[in-house]
Amino acid sequence: MKLHVHAWGEEGSPLAVCLHGVTSHGGRFRRLAAALGAHHRVLAPDLRGHGHSGWEPPWTLDAHVGDVLESAEGRAAAWIGHSFGARIAAEVAARQPGAVERLVLLDPALQVLPHVAFDLAELERREMAFAHVEEAVQLRFDSGRVSLAPRELVLEDEVDHLERGADGLLRYRYCKGAVIAAWSEMATAPPPAAQVPTLILRGAESWLFLDEQVAAYERELGDLLEVIEVPGGHTVMWDALEETIAAVGAFLR
Repeated sequence: MKLHVHAWGEEGSPLAVCLHGVTSHGGRFRRLAAALGAHHRVLAPDLRGHGHSGWEPPWTLDAHVGDVLESAEGRAAAWIGHSFGARIAAEVAARQPGAVERLVLLDPALQVLPHVAFDLAELERREMAFAHVEEAVQLRFDSGRVSLAPRELVLEDEVDHLERGADGLLRYRYCKGAVIAAWSEMATAPPPAAQVPTLILRGAESWLFLDEQVAAYERELGDLLEVIEVPGGHTVMWDALEETIAAVGAFLR
């Protein structure tokens, strides 16, 4: 599937491809991409089932990998993935190593424990609708999904990601079936670490259990791996935007 792609930077510059997590969209990388765009051509597709891309199945890792490779302008790139997007980026690196020059995994959901994936998939079945954007923003903070993020940063993203339905209520622009399927995929064993320079950036208060996966990467990659911890939770592009920009920018340079 040809995906809808958000783009920053000059064509012909070194390429960076950014992959978002479930329930999100490519536009969430706008602040990070704007900073990287001084030196890179940055592409951030809306994954299948999300944003303005097609929503039809299959919603498998195989399909996602094929989609993002088709959207990557046919040349090697630095791949930057957040959460489920990091799992997809790791799959790309393992399956098509020639397509990946460097790999950045932002609080990566490389593998989620089956009972956790089950609970989150079941949670996704709930109806979630809002009368006003501010309600959605407040829920982000009340639920603990973000903790240190500036409120205006979250508001900027919610305005872009919510759309009003025929009933007048706002809902996120993604397919619930695609998200539930993604949680199932995240419960499967992760791919082996690809032999490329890799940065893992983890949130100090993230709900993800990453110690075992980071240790496996350290064993497999040695000096090719850099691990950085930043303040805040899982959504590092919100809670630790400046630290994320600095770490990713330095790693890519």
